[in-house]
Amino acid sequence: MHPFGDGVKVENSRVTITDQTVLATDKMDELVRQAVFGLGQTKDHAQWMLWEIGQAVGVCPASIHDLYLARGRGECHGFTVPAINVRGMAYDTARAVFRIAVRQRAGAFILEIARSEIAYTDQRPREYVAVMLAAALREGFRGPLFIQGDHFQVNAKKFAVDQTGEVAAVKQLAQEAIGAGFFNIDVDTSTLVDISLATLDDQQRLNYDTAVDIVRYIREVEPHGVTISVGGEIGEVGTQNSTVQELRAFMGGFNRALSERAGHDLVGLSKISVQTGTSHGGVVLPDGSIAAVKLDLAVLEQLSKVARDDYHLAGAVQHGASTLPDNAFNNFPRVEAAEIHLATNFQNILYDHIPTALREKIYRWLDENAKDERKPKDSDEQFYYKTRKKALGPFKRELWDVPPAVKSQLATAYDRTFGFLFEQLRVSDTAALVARTVRAPVMHRAPGAAAAVALAPDDAEAGE
Repeated sequence: MHPFGDGVKVENSRVTITDQTVLATDKMDELVRQAVFGLGQTKDHAQWMLWEIGQAVGVCPASIHDLYLARGRGECHGFTVPAINVRGMAYDTARAVFRIAVRQRAGAFILEIARSEIAYTDQRPREYVAVMLAAALREGFRGPLFIQGDHFQVNAKKFAVDQTGEVAAVKQLAQEAIGAGFFNIDVDTSTLVDISLATLDDQQRLNYDTAVDIVRYIREVEPHGVTISVGGEIGEVGTQNSTVQELRAFMGGFNRALSERAGHDLVGLSKISVQTGTSHGGVVLPDGSIAAVKLDLAVLEQLSKVARDDYHLAGAVQHGASTLPDNAFNNFPRVEAAEIHLATNFQNILYDHIPTALREKIYRWLDENAKDERKPKDSDEQFYYKTRKKALGPFKRELWDVPPAVKSQLATAYDRTFGFLFEQLRVSDTAALVARTVRAPVMHRAPGAAAAVALAPDDAEAGE
């Protein structure tokens, strides 16, 4: 069953939309709630319905790979794709993103979730895709939907103990995510860089060798008709700034190893993540404020240019940027950064707006359940700021159920923030560019299929 009445018909495991207006109503709110909090077959059916409704009206998960390669060829420029990590109140947050996208005719933006976030926000890939689809449909968005696995990262400590097992865990997550509709994946093996070694190639070898291993697996499991956009990373965010020499060492080694192991026909990377002075979440001071960041835009510009000119990638990717000052964001398109990752500030907005009683309840929970993460010199503000992301999963339902007045205030704050970012990053009016460069083949699922189901391609293109 579904809440849309005669506006949506289900026959022979196919969904037909007879009245698209019903999708942008509170009936969609009912369906997405089932997709998140439903049990057993109810949850599975709701997730399947959202996938198939999207296929029916042209809201289809897609890869940004072809757009990025077009940028690498110099066919488009002058914008920076925002990759937005949606953590808490995922449906309401994503609705704001799509509301602004519709208003500004934006198409070049990404919704993403990292390996660590999947765990602490309690959002497995298939649920995450369902919520993103529901938010897009609720706001009347139409077009390719870029959903990304951010920091599908190899844990260095676990790798040191069990290399095969840790890489296998990343591959298993990639398979689950791809089956769910993540057609963009950032492979992060930069944790394996060893700067104590004598040469740059030696320092980067474990990084690029492991990345090649994972990329080969991604190409094996990606669905027919989709070339997943894969990113690599040369410098772990929060460490020393990346250099052109490191970029060349990684890309030279990566391309050489990929060719040796898989031949020249296997598709490699579309972008490269670098370190230019930021850190995830920012550096919080004892009073709870965020320390100023020394962002090296010259390095970012140089690395982006080398990535495009020498390796035909879209350019360099900037991580850990959401807590930068407002006057920083217009610099990223100016220096031709390909992509920018944004997360913590949206979480800050959420915590600033939820009811005081709920926030205090969360903080008491952190006092007990995150106490091992508290450092002796941490102030309360520092401790809660650094750990409150860990409460998003345990308090997921309570955050979804905040009063309508709170949701309205949050919507206003999110609209202002996303509207500002889309303008500063110059992704307004990119929907037409996406339509020209990206093909999102229609793919149908069988009802009740598991998250890792192989998707069967249709000959038709999305929306036709």
